[in-house]
Amino acid sequence: MASKKKSNVVLSICKISQMNFHQYYPVDVINGEGTRCTLFVAGCEHQCRGCYNQSTLPLDSGQVFDKLMEDRIIADLNDMRIIRRGLSLSGGDPLHPANVSAVLALVNRVRRECTKKDIWLWTGYKLSNLTMEQQAIVALLDVLIDGKFEQSLANPSLLWKGSSNQVIYRLTPA
Repeated sequence: MASKKKSNVVLSICKISQMNFHQYYPVDVINGEGTRCTLFVAGCEHQCRGCYNQSTLPLDSGQVFDKLMEDRIIADLNDMRIIRRGLSLSGGDPLHPANVSAVLALVNRVRRECTKKDIWLWTGYKLSNLTMEQQAIVALLDVLIDGKFEQSLANPSLLWKGSSNQVIYRLTPA
Protein backbone atom coordinates (compact mmCIF):
# COMPACT_ATOMS: atom_id res chain seq x y z
CA MET A 1 0.00 0.00 0.00
CA ALA A 2 2.80 2.43 0.83
CA SER A 3 4.47 1.88 -2.55
CA LYS A 4 1.18 2.60 -4.29
CA LYS A 5 0.95 5.94 -2.50
CA LYS A 6 4.55 6.69 -3.38
CA SER A 7 3.94 6.04 -7.08
CA ASN A 8 0.91 8.35 -7.02
CA VAL A 9 3.05 11.10 -5.54
CA VAL A 10 5.67 10.63 -8.27
CA LEU A 11 2.97 10.75 -10.95
CA SER A 12 1.58 13.95 -9.45
CA ILE A 13 4.98 15.61 -9.42
CA CYS A 14 5.62 14.61 -13.04
CA LYS A 15 2.25 15.91 -14.10
CA ILE A 16 2.81 19.26 -12.39
CA SER A 17 6.20 19.76 -14.07
CA GLN A 18 4.73 19.06 -17.52
CA MET A 19 3.63 22.13 -19.43
CA ASN A 20 0.60 22.22 -21.69
CA PHE A 21 -0.15 24.67 -24.46
CA HIS A 22 -3.30 25.77 -26.25
CA GLN A 23 -2.14 27.25 -29.50
CA TYR A 24 0.97 27.68 -31.53
CA TYR A 25 1.15 30.16 -34.38
CA PRO A 26 4.23 29.61 -36.57
CA VAL A 27 3.54 32.94 -38.32
CA ASP A 28 2.11 35.76 -36.19
CA VAL A 29 2.20 39.53 -36.70
CA ILE A 30 0.01 40.51 -33.73
CA ASN A 31 1.95 39.51 -30.61
CA GLY A 32 5.12 41.60 -30.76
CA GLU A 33 7.22 43.38 -33.36
CA GLY A 34 7.63 41.82 -36.78
CA THR A 35 6.71 38.33 -37.91
CA ARG A 36 7.02 35.90 -35.01
CA CYS A 37 6.29 32.44 -33.68
CA THR A 38 3.81 32.61 -30.79
CA LEU A 39 3.06 29.97 -28.15
CA PHE A 40 0.05 30.22 -25.83
CA VAL A 41 0.71 28.06 -22.77
CA ALA A 42 -1.86 26.62 -20.37
CA GLY A 43 -2.09 27.61 -16.73
CA CYS A 44 -2.86 30.90 -15.05
CA GLU A 45 -3.74 31.60 -11.43
CA HIS A 46 -4.63 35.29 -11.84
CA GLN A 47 -8.27 34.79 -12.90
CA CYS A 48 -8.46 38.29 -14.41
CA ARG A 49 -12.01 39.50 -14.90
CA GLY A 50 -12.60 39.89 -18.63
CA CYS A 51 -9.65 37.68 -19.63
CA TYR A 52 -9.77 37.16 -23.40
CA ASN A 53 -8.13 33.74 -23.16
CA GLN A 54 -10.03 31.97 -20.36
CA SER A 55 -9.72 28.55 -21.98
CA THR A 56 -5.99 28.64 -21.14
CA LEU A 57 -6.45 29.06 -17.37
CA PRO A 58 -6.46 25.38 -16.27
CA LEU A 59 -2.96 23.87 -16.12
CA ASP A 60 -4.15 20.55 -17.51
CA SER A 61 -6.00 22.03 -20.49
CA GLY A 62 -4.77 22.04 -24.07
CA GLN A 63 -2.07 19.72 -25.37
CA VAL A 64 1.15 18.48 -23.83
CA PHE A 65 4.16 20.61 -24.74
CA ASP A 66 6.70 17.99 -25.77
CA LYS A 67 10.08 17.79 -27.49
CA LEU A 68 8.41 17.59 -30.92
CA MET A 69 6.65 20.91 -30.31
CA GLU A 70 9.85 22.47 -29.01
CA ASP A 71 11.73 21.18 -32.07
CA ARG A 72 9.05 22.64 -34.35
CA ILE A 73 9.39 26.07 -32.76
CA ILE A 74 13.17 26.00 -33.19
CA ALA A 75 12.83 24.85 -36.81
CA ASP A 76 10.27 27.57 -37.56
CA LEU A 77 12.45 30.27 -36.00
CA ASN A 78 15.36 29.13 -38.16
CA ASP A 79 13.32 28.64 -41.36
CA MET A 80 14.69 31.09 -43.93
CA ARG A 81 11.61 30.92 -46.17
CA ILE A 82 9.70 33.10 -43.70
CA ILE A 83 12.01 35.32 -41.68
CA ARG A 84 10.76 35.58 -38.12
CA ARG A 85 12.01 38.22 -35.76
CA GLY A 86 11.49 36.07 -32.68
CA LEU A 87 9.35 34.10 -30.26
CA SER A 88 6.39 35.37 -28.23
CA LEU A 89 5.21 33.50 -25.13
CA SER A 90 1.73 34.15 -23.76
CA GLY A 91 -1.11 32.15 -22.32
CA GLY A 92 -2.24 31.36 -19.75
CA ASP A 93 0.87 32.55 -18.02
CA PRO A 94 4.34 31.38 -19.06
CA LEU A 95 5.63 32.34 -15.59
CA HIS A 96 3.07 30.21 -13.74
CA PRO A 97 5.18 28.18 -11.27
CA ALA A 98 4.24 24.92 -13.00
CA ASN A 99 5.45 26.29 -16.38
CA VAL A 100 8.76 27.78 -15.28
CA SER A 101 10.91 24.70 -15.88
CA ALA A 102 9.65 24.08 -19.43
CA VAL A 103 9.67 27.78 -20.36
CA LEU A 104 13.23 28.18 -19.06
CA ALA A 105 14.36 25.18 -21.12
CA LEU A 106 12.66 26.56 -24.25
CA VAL A 107 14.05 30.07 -23.79
CA ASN A 108 17.56 28.71 -23.18
CA ARG A 109 17.31 26.60 -26.33
CA VAL A 110 16.12 29.57 -28.41
CA ARG A 111 19.08 31.59 -27.10
CA ARG A 112 21.49 28.78 -28.07
CA GLU A 113 20.05 27.78 -31.45
CA CYS A 114 18.32 30.94 -32.72
CA THR A 115 20.85 33.55 -31.66
CA LYS A 116 19.53 36.49 -33.66
CA LYS A 117 15.90 36.08 -32.52
CA ASP A 118 14.26 38.14 -29.78
CA ILE A 119 11.95 36.75 -27.09
CA TRP A 120 8.83 38.46 -25.76
CA LEU A 121 6.79 37.22 -22.78
CA TRP A 122 3.44 38.26 -21.27
CA THR A 123 2.75 37.58 -17.58
CA GLY A 124 0.25 38.62 -14.95
CA TYR A 125 3.01 38.67 -12.35
CA LYS A 126 4.77 41.96 -11.61
CA LEU A 127 8.47 42.20 -12.41
CA SER A 128 9.17 43.40 -8.86
CA ASN A 129 7.54 40.31 -7.30
CA LEU A 130 9.08 37.46 -9.29
CA THR A 131 10.67 34.38 -7.74
CA MET A 132 14.31 33.55 -8.48
CA GLU A 133 13.15 30.88 -10.95
CA GLN A 134 10.93 33.37 -12.80
CA GLN A 135 13.76 35.94 -12.77
CA ALA A 136 16.03 33.39 -14.46
CA ILE A 137 13.63 33.42 -17.43
CA VAL A 138 13.30 37.21 -17.45
CA ALA A 139 17.10 37.52 -17.60
CA LEU A 140 16.94 35.83 -21.02
CA LEU A 141 14.11 37.96 -22.47
CA ASP A 142 14.20 40.98 -24.72
CA VAL A 143 10.73 42.26 -23.84
CA LEU A 144 8.51 41.56 -20.82
CA ILE A 145 4.91 42.73 -20.54
CA ASP A 146 3.86 42.40 -16.91
CA GLY A 147 0.75 42.93 -14.83
CA LYS A 148 -2.69 41.43 -14.59
CA PHE A 149 -5.32 42.45 -17.13
CA GLU A 150 -7.59 45.01 -15.43
CA GLN A 151 -10.95 45.21 -17.18
CA SER A 152 -11.63 48.71 -15.82
CA LEU A 153 -8.38 49.88 -17.46
CA ALA A 154 -8.87 48.00 -20.73
CA ASN A 155 -8.10 49.90 -23.90
CA PRO A 156 -8.18 48.15 -27.30
CA SER A 157 -5.95 50.84 -28.83
CA LEU A 158 -2.98 49.92 -26.61
CA LEU A 159 -0.16 48.23 -28.46
CA TRP A 160 0.85 44.79 -27.11
CA LYS A 161 -1.10 45.06 -23.87
CA GLY A 162 -4.74 44.87 -22.88
CA SER A 163 -4.98 47.38 -20.05
CA SER A 164 -3.13 50.55 -19.13
CA ASN A 165 -1.72 49.16 -15.86
CA GLN A 166 0.42 46.66 -17.74
CA VAL A 167 4.03 47.68 -18.31
CA ILE A 168 6.21 46.92 -21.34
CA TYR A 169 9.85 46.46 -20.33
CA ARG A 170 12.47 46.51 -23.08
CA LEU A 171 15.16 44.48 -21.40
CA THR A 172 17.63 44.72 -24.28
CA PRO A 173 18.16 47.60 -26.72
CA ALA A 174 15.77 47.50 -29.70
